Amino acid sequence: MTHWNLAARAAKMNPSVIREILKVTEKPGIISLAGGLPSPKTFPVDAFASACAAVLAHDGAAALQYAASEGYAPLRAAIAAHLPWDVDPAQVLITTGSQQGLDLVAKVLIDEGSRVLVETPTYLGALQAFTPMQPQVVSVDSDEQGVNIDDLSAKTGSGADKARFLYVLPNFQNPTGRTMSEARRAALVQQAATLGLPLVEDNPYGDLWFDSPPPAPLTARNPEGCIYLGSFSKVLAPGLRLGYIVAPQAVYPKLLQAKQAADLHSPGFNQRMVAEVLKDGFLDRHVPTIRALYKQQRDAMLAALEREMAGLGVHWNSPQGGMFLWLRLPEGLDATALLAEAVQRNVAYVPGAAFYAEHADPRTLRLSFVTASSAQIDTGIAALAATVRAAIAG
Repeated sequence: MTHWNLAARAAKMNPSVIREILKVTEKPGIISLAGGLPSPKTFPVDAFASACAAVLAHDGAAALQYAASEGYAPLRAAIAAHLPWDVDPAQVLITTGSQQGLDLVAKVLIDEGSRVLVETPTYLGALQAFTPMQPQVVSVDSDEQGVNIDDLSAKTGSGADKARFLYVLPNFQNPTGRTMSEARRAALVQQAATLGLPLVEDNPYGDLWFDSPPPAPLTARNPEGCIYLGSFSKVLAPGLRLGYIVAPQAVYPKLLQAKQAADLHSPGFNQRMVAEVLKDGFLDRHVPTIRALYKQQRDAMLAALEREMAGLGVHWNSPQGGMFLWLRLPEGLDATALLAEAVQRNVAYVPGAAFYAEHADPRTLRLSFVTASSAQIDTGIAALAATVRAAIAG
C-alpha cells in the first residue's frame, strides 16, 4: 500500500467553515444569510457579452495565448488610474482573485514562527492563506473604530520576534461590516511607520458604500509602507477570479516571482474582457446600482431585526456599506451550537468564532444581506429570532 507522507504545512490546512455551511444551504427551502456571495442581479452580463465579442474579434489570438505574469498592461494602467493616490502601473500585479494576493503575501513575507498581526475578528480567508506558512498569528484588540493603537504597539514585538505585518480591512470589514474611522486610520498609519511595521490593506468592499465614501485608504497615506489588495469580484463578477496587488518596489519583484511559480499568469482573456468593460467609465455607472440594491437589502435586514429581536438581548451593528452585518447573541448562547437549530427552521448564518485567530467570541455571528430578497430576509430573521427565543427558553 502506498504511503503518502504529507508536508507539515498540509496538516495546518483546514476546510473553509463558510464553504461547509454553504453545502447545508443547498437544501431546498433554506434561506441563506451565510454566504459572502455578491448578488447575481449585479452581474453586468450584457456588458461582458459585448466585451467578449470585441476581444475575440480584435485581439483573439493574444487573448488565448500565454501572457505576462504582471498582467495585461491596459488593465494595470486602468487600475492605477482608478486608485485615489499616485500609483505607477508598474506597481500593479494582477492576481487570480484577491485570495491569491493573500497567498502570495504569505509566501513572500511569512516564515515558520513569524509573528503576524490581525484584527479581532478578521477575514477567515486570510487566516486560511497565512496558516500553511506556520506563523504565530496574534489578534490585536479592535473596536467599532478599528484597531486599538496601544494594543498594536504592545503586540508588534521587536528583534527576531517583530511582527512581519498587520493585516487589516478598513472598509466594511468581512465579517463585522465595520469601517475604520479617519482618526484611527491616521493614527494607525503614523504608529505603523514609527514601529517600522508593514501594513497589508485588503479592500474588496470599499466601493460598496451607501451614503458616503469611506476615508482615504491606508496605503494612500504611506505607499512605501503598505501592500494594497483589490478585487473585481464585488463590483463586476467573482467568477472572473481577477484581483490585484499594489506593492512598493521593495517587495514587488518577489511577489511577482511567487505569482510566476503559482500559475504563470491570471487568465489573459478575462483580463482583456475586464479592460474592455472598464472603458468609458463603466464602473462609475454600474457601481451605484449595486450600492442602491445593497442599501435596500441592509435596510430590510435592520428593520427585520428591530421587529423580530425586540426584548431578546441581541445586539447588532448598522454597516455603512459592504455586504455584512455582525450580531451578538445574549449571554450563555453559542452561535455555533445554535446553527443546527436555525437550519431546522430553514435559515443559515456563519458563526462568528471562525473569524477569530484566538480568543473567539462564541456569541457572535455574521449575516449577509445581499443575496436574499427582502421577503426572504423577513422570513429568515423571523426564523432566527424563533431559534434564539427557543434557546433562551431552554
